[in-house]
Order: sequence, then C-alpha cells, then structure tokens
Amino acid sequence: MDQFKGQPRLPKFAVPKRYDIYLKPDLCLCKFSGSVAIDIDILSDTRFLVLNVADLLVHHASVSFTNRNSSKVIQPSSIQECKVSQILVLEFVETLPFGLGTLRMDFEGILNDNMKGFYRSTYEHNGEKKNMAVTQFEPVDARRCFPCWDEPAFKATFKITLHVPSELIALSNMPIVEEKVNGNLKTVSYLESPIMSTYLVAVVVGLFDYVEDHTTDGVKVRVYCQVGKANQGKFALHVAVKTLDLYKEYFDVPYSLPKLDMVAIPDFPGAMENYGLVTYGETALLYDDQHSAAANKQMVATVVAHELAHQWFGNLVTMEWWTHLWLNEGFATWVSYLATDSLFPEWNIWNQFLEESNYGLTLDGLAESHPIEVEINHASEVDEIFDAISYGKGASVIRMLQSYLGADCFQKSLASYIKKHSCSNTKTEDLWAALEEGSGEPVNNLMSSWTKQQGYPVVTVKVKDEKLVFDQSRLLSSGSSGEGQWIVPITLCCGSYDVRKNFLLQKKTESVDIKEFLGCSISKCCGGNDKYCDWIKLNVDQTGFYRVKYDEDLAAKLTNAIEKKHLTSTDRFGILDDAFALSMACQQSVTSLLTLMGAYREELDYTVLSNLISICYKLERIAADAVPESLDNLRQFFTNIFQFAAEKLGWDSKPGESHLDAMLRGELLTALALFGHEQTIEEANRRFLAFFDDRSTPLLPPDIRKAVYVAVMQTVNASNRSGYESLLRIYRESDLSEEKKRILRSLASCPDQNIILEFLNFLLSSEVRSQDAVVGLGVKWKARETAWTWLKTNWEEISKNFESGFLIGRFVSATVSPFASYEKAREVEEFFASRVKPSMARTLRQSIERVHINSRWVQSVQKDHDLPDAINELAWRRC
Repeated sequence: MDQFKGQPRLPKFAVPKRYDIYLKPDLCLCKFSGSVAIDIDILSDTRFLVLNVADLLVHHASVSFTNRNSSKVIQPSSIQECKVSQILVLEFVETLPFGLGTLRMDFEGILNDNMKGFYRSTYEHNGEKKNMAVTQFEPVDARRCFPCWDEPAFKATFKITLHVPSELIALSNMPIVEEKVNGNLKTVSYLESPIMSTYLVAVVVGLFDYVEDHTTDGVKVRVYCQVGKANQGKFALHVAVKTLDLYKEYFDVPYSLPKLDMVAIPDFPGAMENYGLVTYGETALLYDDQHSAAANKQMVATVVAHELAHQWFGNLVTMEWWTHLWLNEGFATWVSYLATDSLFPEWNIWNQFLEESNYGLTLDGLAESHPIEVEINHASEVDEIFDAISYGKGASVIRMLQSYLGADCFQKSLASYIKKHSCSNTKTEDLWAALEEGSGEPVNNLMSSWTKQQGYPVVTVKVKDEKLVFDQSRLLSSGSSGEGQWIVPITLCCGSYDVRKNFLLQKKTESVDIKEFLGCSISKCCGGNDKYCDWIKLNVDQTGFYRVKYDEDLAAKLTNAIEKKHLTSTDRFGILDDAFALSMACQQSVTSLLTLMGAYREELDYTVLSNLISICYKLERIAADAVPESLDNLRQFFTNIFQFAAEKLGWDSKPGESHLDAMLRGELLTALALFGHEQTIEEANRRFLAFFDDRSTPLLPPDIRKAVYVAVMQTVNASNRSGYESLLRIYRESDLSEEKKRILRSLASCPDQNIILEFLNFLLSSEVRSQDAVVGLGVKWKARETAWTWLKTNWEEISKNFESGFLIGRFVSATVSPFASYEKAREVEEFFASRVKPSMARTLRQSIERVHINSRWVQSVQKDHDLPDAINELAWRRC
C-alpha cells in the first residue's frame, strides 16, 4: 500500500478500456447505490490494481477480477483505501495475467451538498421543495460517484444505466436506447459513449421543461430548465445551434455526438462541458427578455460558446495531464470570443477580450503566480489552477500567436491538430508541432517562454540618439525586480495606423534607427511638426501579452493623442491599463496616472470606460489609506470624468441604442452612486420606490437595476433600514437567479458596518445558495475589517460548507486582498497557519502578497507630497 500513497498519478500497469456503470439515486434520502464493471488491459506484471475512490463505501465482498481468456474469477486478497490519496488498492495473491479482464464492484454514496461528485440540487415545483441529482466531475471528482481511473489520460468508453423515479427526466452523455417503466421507477439505458475521460461523464435527474432545435446537419440540441422557464432557454438554444455549425466549419471536423443537451442547474458553480450533456448555473444559460440585463445576455452567449468549444478542445482532443489544462481552457476562452463576434458583431466583443487579458496580466503580476504549464502533484491542487492564468493568459497568448502567424494559417493548423489527435490526449508540444508544420515558423521556440515560465514582460521604450531603444524585464506588481526573458512580438504605429511596423524582441535590450525603421526623424517623432508622426504606440490593439512603459516625452504625446481622439479604443484601453499597473508597481506616480485619466473625460467607449471605472474603485481604496484627507476631492474628480458619458446616455434607453450603451449606462450610474453623486442617488431612490410599488414599471429596466439598488444602499444605516429590507423582500420574492445575484452584490455596497455584518450572516443562511454566497463578499473598503472579523468568527462553518477549492478560495481572496498594511498581512498569516487547506494554499499566498503590494503602494503614495494639491486641482478643473 505504501508504495502507492502520495503519488501524483496512478500507476500504468493496468489501463481501463470500458466502463459499464449502473446508478440508483434516492432523491428522498439523498444517497445512491451502484455497480461498475470495468474492462481493463493488464500491460505489465503486477499483483495490484490501483484506482481512485473518494467518499464511497465499496462493498468488499463484491470486488472481483475476471480474466477474459480463462474466465477465471479472482478475488483480491487485500482491499485497502487511502483517503488522503483517494485511492483504492486491490492486492491479489498471484500476478494478474496480461491482456483484457473485467473488474467488478458494488458501492454506495451520499448525494452531497458540495456541488462536486454526485450531488443534490434543490428547486421548487408547485410550491414544494424537491431534489435533483447532478454530477460535476471536473477536475477529479468522478471518483466520488464510481470507482475509476480518474485521470484525463485514461480514456475509455462508458455504458450508463440509471434507475430513477418514473416521473423524472434522466439525462446522460448519450441518447437513450431503452427505457423500462416498472411502477414508480424506471430503468433508463443509454448508448455507449465514444472514448472519453472520466471527468466528462455526466448524469442529471430531475423535473425539467425543454426547448429544442437542430443544427444544419441534424444534431438535436435541447436546453433543459426548471418547469415554467422554457422560454428563458430560447436564446441559449439559438446560440448553441449557430455555434455548433460555426465550429464544424472552423475546425473542419463535425460535432461528434448525435445530440447535445444543455441543462440549467439551480445549484451549480459556473458551467461544465460534459460530452453531450453540458451543465450550467442558471445565470449562465437562461435569459429573460423582461428581467435580464444586456450584460447577462452577453454572458450567456460567451459561456455557451466556451462550453461548446470544449466539445472539440477538451472532449475530442484532451490534455494528457492537468499541467496542460490551458489547452482546454485557454483555447475555449479564445474561440468563444471568435464565435460570439461572428454571431453578434455589433457587440465589439474583441474589444471586451481585453478585460479577459487583463485578468491574466493582473494575476501574472504576482510572484505567487504560476506558469501556464504548471506542475500538479496532488489532486487537491488542481482546483486552484482553474484561474486567470489558464483562462485569461492562455487565451491571450493564443491570440498573440494567431496575430503573429495570421488567421488563415492558424485556422488550418488547428484543424490539422484536431484531426490528428481526435480521441486521444495531447501535450502543449503537440499543438506547437502542428502550428510549426502549418506555418513554417519555429513556434515551439517562440512560445515556450510564454507557457513554461511565469510572469510577463514590461517593454520600456525611449528615444536616444536618433534611435528607439527597447528594453524588456519582468513586471511584478510588488515593484520587485523579476527574472525572465521572452520572445516578444513588438508591433508599433507612428502617428497613424497606416504606418505600422513589427519585429521580434529577442534580447533584453535592442534598438532601431527611427529614420530607417519608420521613415521619419527623431525631431518629427518627438515634437516636430509632422502630423503623421506625432506619437508612437507599441502593442497595437493590445494583441500582445505584455505591458509598455514610455519615456516622459512619448507618454505626453500619447496623452495628447487620446485627447484629440487619434487612437483606437483598444489602444486607449492599453495605455490607461499599463499606466495603472506601473503606478501600482511604484514605477510611475499616481499624480501622472490621474493626469492621464483626465484625458478620458470625453470617453464614450464601453470597454475603455468600464476599465476606467474599475481603476477608480481601486484608487479610491488606496487613497482611503494613503491620503484620506483628499478622498472627497478624488471622488469629485472621478465624478467629473464620468458625467460627460452619463449625461450623453441619460437614465432611459433610446430607440435603436446599442447593446454596449445599455451595458455602459448601468456601470456609469453605479460608479456615480458609489462616488456619492447626490443627483444620481436621489433619482435612483425615486425610481426604486416606483419599482417597489409596481414591479412592471418602465422606470427600472434590468440594465440599470443594479445601479439603482447600489444607490439605495448608500443611504442605508442602522436607523434607516428601509432600503435594505425592501431589497431583501425583492430577493425573497424573485425566482430569477440573475436578480438574486444582482441584489446580493448591491447589498454588499452598504457603507454601514452593522448592516454589512447582518448581511454577511445572511450569506451563510439557507436562503442563499452556496455558489451565490461568494458574489456578496465584495464589501467596500470601509467594511473590510468587519468582513475579516466575520470570516475568522465563522471560519469553521465556512470551511466545512464551502470546501470546494473554487468557493473557499473566493472567501479568502475577497476578504483578505483589500487590506493594505504589513501588520494585517502578519495577522492573516498567523490565523491561517493552522487552518490552511491544500485547495486554498495558493490563493492564500496570492491574497497575502496583494496585501503587501497594497501596503507598499500606500507608503509610496504617502511620500508624494504634491499629490493632495494635484487631486484638488483635478477635482475642480472644469471637464
């Protein structure tokens, strides 16, 4: 037994080929029983079979192995389970014969409440609370439903049979081949699946309505949801049908199953790409014409496109081990934007991709980040790498490579990769090989620095002696110097997007002659009269995963170009975001950042303004610690920036206005309310009272509902609770998951600490679903100490009820990261010294590092004695 404990992977002397699984869930007692017959191939001498099991009671007397050739049934001499390693070790007296055999066993388990393995979700039907049975196996939780070789490389086929109440709908990966009803129960058998990994097996049992359509080549597509909500599934159905057709053409490989079901689950943490049976949380799949915001409609489209991309990238071609998770998630993220842009070009979704990239850059600015290809040594570590590196950075380096190789070449190479590796497992190098073959470029050499080392470069550009000098170094948000060197695809424009150049920066420092490279002189580029060469912008349209630091003159030219509206929205986004990151790293003053922000006072682009709003929130938090006496003036400055766009948009939608304007209106009004703009708060309260009396009033459409709810909470306190109580009432009366989450986020914005404490306790009540509790953790900086004390007081309950790595990590990061003192960092370390779990260890380290970064930034700002005067001047300067 000891030789198998603590190993990152299972031994390979036996591999599974086929599973025959029988499951009988009891939805009243919340337990299940089952049996499994696994056809395995013995590849080398062994007296042991080692497979994964967790939280299951295996009936030892039922365990047997039958050799295919001799038909001899062999009982194991010893059966041992290691709970820490989540393995079941079967020892036999004699060496098992080579070749095929069948391992059989019976087992039972609990339908848990943890949203992993085989679990229960609750819903109401005709006023009665009911349970449904749902699976969520990725990354390593199939072992909680049936004994198996629970690693992505151990692909096999699956034959599934369910024994369930006859009135319920029972779904699995494949279509039903037989259904036998026997009184109140029925036995449902499904077609055997193609070869796939265990984490993609899925079962859902419950009461559902559905809507149905077909792709152009006849694949049946259904969206299942709670009874009475079928109309809310129509938009996702439309997206799914169109997306399957699009991917068939793009990958040059058809969807490989005869049907695709998508199911909205009340208790579900996101979405999961199970082969042929994709599961979603309700907000990720359902769209209500009357009560859903434009932002939710966009989320449904991108999430559906993401999960369906996995039917090729992940399901048909699967990563060999979790080290290569990014092959699944990075590609699915990138191609989901490709599909959404094709279906809804008016959304300018590639502009919004910059937010995805920004998530990756933000996390990768930490010393506690990790490479895209990250070593995984235990199953408990996998949850934590479903993060902005695997998704955001992964998608961004793919986009960077596509931009470098060209769209057509990239597409053809991807199609070749999928065809070559269908029904098998791959590593990152397999993808690079396909792209090298298709492009003739040394892709492996180009990309290894981006996937095998953590971090990213900041490229410093300056003018010196008729030359542009480029220097690269790792940018850490802490301001520390970091190791690393990348092959950076530099793109730049000079004064016009008609003058575009590119080259690979392969050394730490390189320089180019401006006149030879750009066709103009230093004097013209840096202050001359040539109107076509009065600014230089690197990383054109932000297609590269790096930041840029300009010398003072070049930066001033870009600020002027922003004011004169000479730059694209993507470049305006990039200049601002790079400046903010450099300010956080104390490589640029907050004063210069605020001056740059002033150039955006007439900005109207959704993506740029959304990022600007986010930056303002972060600066407010830092200023509250560093220069509290200037906080009111800083808020006034922020308000001045946003009023131009807010007045243009107004409170009410206009006929024919764009999807992006609808999203922007809500974000602007929310920001104005949070920064204390009195007129916004007054108008919001007026509209809220009308809505509370009449939920069908046109005064409060979904796109501004969050803004109004947030504004209402700004005036709530212990002696004026009416707004809080009213929102709780709306929460309790609504059956729309999106509306409930909207209210939870809004309640968290209250500045009164007593109300916040009451609200945080509400998050732990039975009225809030587990996956929804984390959305209410984003309390404002005034309440962070209250939230931290609450977390410590309730840690035992939280760690027990939210043990999923995804959820427990959110509690830690949301509560710890906002602090900005070294003393608080030490306090956090001391508290968690004896409480940390493997599934949250990386998140905890990252959160503590963020506290150190904030602390250093606060100290830097405090040393800038000119900042208060600068803020005062900016606040009262006319915009």
